[in-house]
Formats: sequence, C-alpha cells, structure tokens
Amino acid sequence: MAPSRSIVLNARALERTLARMADEIVERNDGTDGLVLIGIQRRGVQVADRIAAVIADREGVTVPRGALDITFYRDDLQTIGPRPVVGRTDISFAIDGKNIIVVDDVLFTGRTVRAALNELADFGRAAHIGLAVVIDRGGRELPIQPDIVGKHIEAPATSRVDVFISELDGRDEVVLDEGVGE
Repeated sequence: MAPSRSIVLNARALERTLARMADEIVERNDGTDGLVLIGIQRRGVQVADRIAAVIADREGVTVPRGALDITFYRDDLQTIGPRPVVGRTDISFAIDGKNIIVVDDVLFTGRTVRAALNELADFGRAAHIGLAVVIDRGGRELPIQPDIVGKHIEAPATSRVDVFISELDGRDEVVLDEGVGE
C-alpha cells in the first residue's frame, strides 16, 4: 500500500491556530504576569517564538522565552547512535515561581515531554507547568496530556506528522504521511 499524504494545516490555518493558542495561554494564565514560554528543540522553539509574538502584539508584553534540548534526558538515548544531534538549552532566567508553558510541535507518545519535565526540574521549581502542542496525534505511552492543543488528529502509529516552520523549512504547513512505517 502506497503511503498517502495529506495537508492537515496550510500556512494560513497554522497562523490562525497559533494565534488561538496564544489567546488560550493568556486566558488560562489570567494575563501575562509570571508567564514564561519554553520551546522544545527544534520546532517547539520556533512555535513558542511565534506564540510570543502574537502575545506581544495583542497584550503589549514581551513574554520571556527559553529553549530546551532534551537529548540527554531521553530514555532511548542509547538507541539513537554514538553522536546524537544536540541543540541548545537556553533558559537565562529563574523559573522558580513562574507559570511555564512548555511548547512543542507534535505530541505522540509523551516521552519527549517527560524528558523536558525532567530537564526543567534541574532549573528550579515552577509555580505551574502547562503543555501546549500544535498537534496532538494520540498514541500516548505515558500519562501526559496537553493543556492547549492546536489540532487533534487521529494518526496511526505507522504514520508521521510533520510540522513545517518557515524559519527552518522554508514553508509553514502540517502534513500527515500515513503508512510511512509499513
């Protein structure tokens, strides 16, 4: 069976989705006081930057942002080879007492988020940690649920869901490739 490819969100729909997520983050936080966005490398960082730009435009406030690279916190590190690609963790502010929203592109098994929570604990004790994802594709292996979701989709375990971000990929789009792993 040949894989089928479908666009889940085009550029305009992705823009609207991120704007809605930004509004929901501010609403759930009852404003921007104490709010911090921390993106998971790679695309979660760019998504967090976009959400922060919407918040700045609508609220007139610059929300602090950070980046997490969870490579060394993964529970499958031994299976990804001798030279894993490591990005940058950049949290240049105290997180103690802050309301942190961890931002990622796709939530699948929950293992990436578990690794992110473990790494965040090394930086201090937040007042609250929430999770915002562009796509929740189901298939959880851990009891991790997002607080803010751009779009829920049902995707078979053998499929791929890719969030393309213009800063990295030259285009904005969310694509579902079904049957990739068959």
